[in-house]
Amino acid sequence: MMMRLVLLLWLLLVFLSQVVTSGLSTAWQIVRPGAPPEPGFLWIRFSGLSPTGAALLGGLVTLTPGTTTLAIDMEREEMLIHLLDSSDPEGEAREIRRRFESPIQRIFPGEGGA
Repeated sequence: MMMRLVLLLWLLLVFLSQVVTSGLSTAWQIVRPGAPPEPGFLWIRFSGLSPTGAALLGGLVTLTPGTTTLAIDMEREEMLIHLLDSSDPEGEAREIRRRFESPIQRIFPGEGGA
């Protein structure tokens, strides 16, 4: 129980830092000179999450500027994300997994999870 609380607090700090850095990056992409960013869609796989964990992951992605969760498919363990800048979709997927999915797996494990 205590470990989950610590992980939840850590996730909150990571999320808040992401909101600030992504907000600044998104604002720059919008006002910078030159060609606007190319928006796009990305199916990202997730694993080891309960439905609550998947919903939390989708919510954190949506609340982070520049990304929006459009659908969560629990059977396929995938979510559809809209990206303001789709220049590096695999990099975005990696960062979402590293920053958000990993701690959520330990807080809200799915079947067979920790």
